[in-house]
Amino acid sequence: MARLGIILHGVTGRMGYNQHLVRSILAFRDQGGITLKSGEKLEIDPIIVGRNGAKMEEHARKHNIKRWSTDLDAALANPDDTVFFDAGTTLMRAELLSKALDAGKHVYCEKPISDDLQVAIDLARKARASGLKHGVVQDKLFLPGLRKLALLRDSGFFGKILSVRGEFGYWVFEGDWGVPAQRPSWNYRKGDGGGIILDMLCHWRYVLDNLFGEVKAVSCLGATHIPRRIDEQGQPYDCDTDDAAYATFELEGGAIAQINSSWAVRVRRDDLVTFQVDGTHGSAVAGLTKCWSQHRVNTPKPVWNPDQPQTIDFYKTWDEVPDTQVFDNGFKAQWEMFIRHVVEDAPWPYGLEAGAKGVQLAELGLKSWAERRWLDVPVLEF
Repeated sequence: MARLGIILHGVTGRMGYNQHLVRSILAFRDQGGITLKSGEKLEIDPIIVGRNGAKMEEHARKHNIKRWSTDLDAALANPDDTVFFDAGTTLMRAELLSKALDAGKHVYCEKPISDDLQVAIDLARKARASGLKHGVVQDKLFLPGLRKLALLRDSGFFGKILSVRGEFGYWVFEGDWGVPAQRPSWNYRKGDGGGIILDMLCHWRYVLDNLFGEVKAVSCLGATHIPRRIDEQGQPYDCDTDDAAYATFELEGGAIAQINSSWAVRVRRDDLVTFQVDGTHGSAVAGLTKCWSQHRVNTPKPVWNPDQPQTIDFYKTWDEVPDTQVFDNGFKAQWEMFIRHVVEDAPWPYGLEAGAKGVQLAELGLKSWAERRWLDVPVLEF
């Protein structure tokens, strides 16, 4: 059996722990490894690294992880571990990835890869020049709902795509009346890398680019709807960055996308994120896992009449796109792609260049908000 040693940094946070450690890396271990094209089994051998030794030891004991450490330099110095992954804080990420590249490690990471575009570009260039494998998580592309949208697109179902409407978010409790907040307080502090524009426009860049057309221009309005919250220690703090973003994007090919992102919205829709795609021949609405479609021959013909209650149950005029295949956990599916890229040189389209494009759109979104105007999205040179 072949072996791949992976250094996992920052996997004590909710996303890093649940999606990357438990449901991806440990899932590979528990299924007996990954079967390579040669038929050989690849063992995934992780070491978890972080500053909090007690947490490292707790996770290692709970999940029977043989190796853990608080010494990142020592982990990077081990030639037997050839991949470094980071899911820590945004402000530390570029420096850690650069350090891992200097140590000769292939790198894979969460996004944003930085809060500064030039830093992100320089990092992508460094990774390219190193000859090492590199990648950034693009998890929403692997959601069953969005994979069904891609299936509809590839089949020609939409005809010409006209528009995309996205709604993302939910109510994050303020923490001041008995219900604790379900997001960490750093999300609402600019100095700690917080803000929904930096967080979510990185996602919307790869979703739009890969499914509907390259983003050519952006107009974005941010807001800080909840100015004061309660932190993890029960202390009040001022929120000095955006908790909502209302953005419009012009896409290559002429489609228009509008995506609202908010941690101050109550949900009355099919899922925490939904995308509606309207085309000349058909439309579809997708959430995290489910997708509904409506072809032009099945489209009802409503007539505006404010003098009587609506007679059409619009939800019933859509058909659910069936599950025609088994969808694995999206994070795990992309992890396997990256591992095959490292071990077998399999195709991989999600390098750190894609991460830099996400940072670019976030920066332009913030600038658009500050200057209250549309901004073109130039092509990045690497």
